[in-house]
Amino acid sequence: MKTEFKEHKTTLKENGFSITKSIFTKEELLDLISLIEYSKKNYAIRQLINKESKVLELIFKNNDFKELYKTVCCEDYFLSKAIFFNKPSKTNWFVGYHQDISISVKNKIEAEGFSNWTNKNNQLGVIPPKEILENTVTIRIHLDETNETNGALKVIPKTHTKGIIRVDESFKKETLGVEQLCSVEKGGVMLMKPLLLHASSKSISEFDRRVIHLEFCNKEVPMEWLERKEII
Repeated sequence: MKTEFKEHKTTLKENGFSITKSIFTKEELLDLISLIEYSKKNYAIRQLINKESKVLELIFKNNDFKELYKTVCCEDYFLSKAIFFNKPSKTNWFVGYHQDISISVKNKIEAEGFSNWTNKNNQLGVIPPKEILENTVTIRIHLDETNETNGALKVIPKTHTKGIIRVDESFKKETLGVEQLCSVEKGGVMLMKPLLLHASSKSISEFDRRVIHLEFCNKEVPMEWLERKEII
C-alpha cells in the first residue's frame, strides 16, 4: 500500500475530501472519453455504468486507482451511483452550496429514516438515514484539468461531520469554516464524503470540465440500490 494513499484516507476522514496527483495516463483518459463521447450534447449522464459498463472495467484496470480504492474502501463496498458530468465552455452554470444526500433506488418502499422521495426522469430518489451517507465514499475522476476558471469544486472542510445541513435563506457559509478551491490535475482524483458542503462557479474557460463521479457504499437499503455493482 502506497504511503500517499494511506495519507489520502486519513485526510478524507479528517477534512471530508482529498485530492491526488494524476494517476491516469493520457491513453487511459482517451479510452474513457471515447466510451462516453456521445455525451457532448449532454451535461450529465446518470446511471453511467448501467449505460456503459466498460467504463468501470477500464477504470479498475489502472493499478494505482485500484490500490487507492482498496485503501479508502473496505472489501464490502460496492458501487452505488455513477454519473458523468460536464461543465462545457460558454454553456454552463454555477451550483450553490449543497450536500449529496439523495440516493437512487429501485423501489418505493416506505421505511423508517428514509424521506423526501423524488422521481426525476423515472429515476427514484430518497434521502436515507445519515449512517448510509456517512458510510459512502465519492471518487471523482477528472478527465480534464480543473481549476478556478472552469468550475472546480469549492468546499468547506470538515462540514461532513456536521450531519445534514439546511441550506436556506438563513444559511451562512462563513460560520462553518473557510472555503477552499479544489484544483485537480488532468487524470487526478478527488475523494469526497457526500455530506461535505460543496459548490462550483460558472466556467469562464474555453475548456470543458469532464468528471466521472462514482459513489461507493457498504450499506444495503430496503428498496434496493438502483445502480449496485460489485467491485471485483
